[in-house]
Amino acid sequence: MKFGKELKSQMVPEWTEAYMDYDSLKILLKDISHYHGKNRPAPLATNPPGLTRKLTLYRAFSGLTQRTISPTTHDIENQPILVNSVKRSNGEEGYETRFLMVADEGGEYELVFFRRLDDEFNKVNKFYRGEVQEVMKEAVVLNKQMDVLIAFRIKVDNPKHVIFESQVEMNNLASAVEASSEAAALTASASTAMRSRRKVDRMDVIDEDKSNSGLRSDDSSRDDKTSGGSSNPRTNTFRPPPLEILHHVTINNSIETPRSTIKSVLKVPIQTDLKLTQENLNKVEEQLKRAFTEFYQRLQLLRSYSFMNMLAISKILKKYDKITSRNASKSYMKMVDNSYIGSSDEVAKLMDRVEVAFVKHFSNSNRKKGLSILRPTAKRQRHRTTASLGFFAGCTVSLIIALILIIRARKILQKNGRNIYMNTMFPLYSLFGFIVLHMIMYAANIYFWRRYGVNYTFIFGFNQRTALGYREVLLLAFGLAALATGCVLANLDMEMDPKTGDYKAVTELLPLGLVILICAVLIFPINIIYRSSRYFLLTCIFHCICAPLYKVVLSDFFLADQFTSQVQAFRSLVFYICYYSSGDYKRRENHCKDNGIFTTFNLVVAAIPFTWRLLQCLRRFFEEKDNWQGLNGLKYFATIVAVTTRIAYSRNKSTGWNAVAWIASIIAAVSSTYWDLVWDWGLLHRKSKNRWLRDKLLVPHKIVYFVAMVLNVVLRLAWLQTVLDFNVSFLHPQTLITIVASLEIIRRGIWNFFRLENEHLNNVGQYRAFKSVPLPFNYDQNEDEEDA
Repeated sequence: MKFGKELKSQMVPEWTEAYMDYDSLKILLKDISHYHGKNRPAPLATNPPGLTRKLTLYRAFSGLTQRTISPTTHDIENQPILVNSVKRSNGEEGYETRFLMVADEGGEYELVFFRRLDDEFNKVNKFYRGEVQEVMKEAVVLNKQMDVLIAFRIKVDNPKHVIFESQVEMNNLASAVEASSEAAALTASASTAMRSRRKVDRMDVIDEDKSNSGLRSDDSSRDDKTSGGSSNPRTNTFRPPPLEILHHVTINNSIETPRSTIKSVLKVPIQTDLKLTQENLNKVEEQLKRAFTEFYQRLQLLRSYSFMNMLAISKILKKYDKITSRNASKSYMKMVDNSYIGSSDEVAKLMDRVEVAFVKHFSNSNRKKGLSILRPTAKRQRHRTTASLGFFAGCTVSLIIALILIIRARKILQKNGRNIYMNTMFPLYSLFGFIVLHMIMYAANIYFWRRYGVNYTFIFGFNQRTALGYREVLLLAFGLAALATGCVLANLDMEMDPKTGDYKAVTELLPLGLVILICAVLIFPINIIYRSSRYFLLTCIFHCICAPLYKVVLSDFFLADQFTSQVQAFRSLVFYICYYSSGDYKRRENHCKDNGIFTTFNLVVAAIPFTWRLLQCLRRFFEEKDNWQGLNGLKYFATIVAVTTRIAYSRNKSTGWNAVAWIASIIAAVSSTYWDLVWDWGLLHRKSKNRWLRDKLLVPHKIVYFVAMVLNVVLRLAWLQTVLDFNVSFLHPQTLITIVASLEIIRRGIWNFFRLENEHLNNVGQYRAFKSVPLPFNYDQNEDEEDA
């Protein structure tokens, strides 16, 4: 793989703009090479006439052992460049290259190259310095959190046999650590207990203390003063924090519940005092464990960022030396090595310290277990997943072909029970079709997100080790499709066969059994069939149902948007309840359409997903003080009004209600379409670099965006059928409803790609590559000021 492609594959997606523009530098080198190529004299013949060997065979023998080449002089006249550190107008330090060979032919091209190289390097160096400063600040915060955690552990676990023999000394741990006289007065029993600890555990503690010496730059001097310069290994081995630190912290109720939300609305004070219980200790450890994991991953990406940019500079300078036959790389790389990004080792040291601390405190000194959490391996693509996908896809295609042939051979469409079947069984089985189609569209979204570099796992908050790829999603989709199609065939075959006529009740229960099976698999607690992904989905569903009692994150409102395109699936679920509860399903009869309650609820259920989104928008409006969320809520409110006016029109078939339903539906469709194109997709900007699109596009073909906009408008108009009840003479009403619902699912699938593309580009523009992890403790800021 060429380095340019490797660099793109190794980039942090949200930091793309902060990397060296390797391609543009290569273009400048091509200009230099093109100029030298036109003005270079024709090369001599490699094999002059009369010689049977190449000219290289007549050169002096280079020898079998390495020879020392005499160093060339480094006078300023022989150096093509001089690199100096300069102060810019904004006060920041930068580097500037002075090209000394401008008078040579083509020197102006090389001058442009070095100016561009300086700009790129200064950009990389500045970004890296800023990120390192940020992680060092986070490290100080994590230090304080760990001090509180260890004091918390001491209070909860009460380890007398490890620390001191008396409870008085336990409660006065701070003074014992700070006073060197008391530290030297450790009892013999405590010293014996400390020596009896395992060697591995003791070495881990010593390593952690040594590694933390660099991290705690502000605390090291204080520790030296309190220890009186003692080098006793036993006192250095165990350095518990003072217990009085617990008086300066409060618990951070970061885990939001409906109860806490209601309390905040009613302005009821929330308990933030530390409760020294084992349950709270476990919760705090889990929060800090996650915080350390996220912090370590950020350090890993910073180290990769530094390495890839340093390598890019080295590669591009080697290409320059090769093209121009100069020796500029040595001087420039010397400057790079002396710069901040080349000489700073804070990230490497910090990674070592985080590893030691994490292994000791969160994996019980099990290094293999701890590092497996800190360094998650990339998800392996299993061949059995691809093989199973092919098997179920083949089964689905075969069953569909068999179903078509059976319908044609037995002339089922011409039988008297056709209308009864379409009004009863078809709505039951169409539910699985909607689910399968949505899963296929989601799998296609994943494929194209990966292809065009959309970091969907970060945006949704997926665990990278367990996030489903498009193959896994397609496997689930075709597995469900094969089961549903098999049930349809079994239903038809058992109904048409006289021998199985007595089991007609069983055939009618097949779709209900499949629904129960899907629900059972979804909530099954055993670790099979992607348990972590199922749990994530159930959590998001619960947050949607409980809106606005939970803080709204992208995964929650994104799922709620998916539900707004599954209105017909919700209605199918309502029909399941009505068909199997009130109707005589054994004779395939029901009176659901004659039931006023069912008819009303069948229309009201269409407003439930839009109500969820409205409540989510209201929560964000009041919490984030974002007026645009209020406007977004009005959009969903307009859709709810359109649905309710349709209910009124169905009750009262008057011209007035018909006009109101039309007007409300048109307003809802226009506002939703405008919001999709302008705000969710970020398109229709007249002054953009790409006219009527946006400045940055991930898909190289602009026509794709215009086609997507047209399809969004057309499919929005098709969606109006669910509100205004259009009729087509040559299609059965149930068939028309299914087609229109499928078109809405396809529209949502197209919307998904561009919505996440726009979100990804917003993250790129703000360099958001990490999400903030809530910490368990709130530290008293006044105490920090006193210490300072």
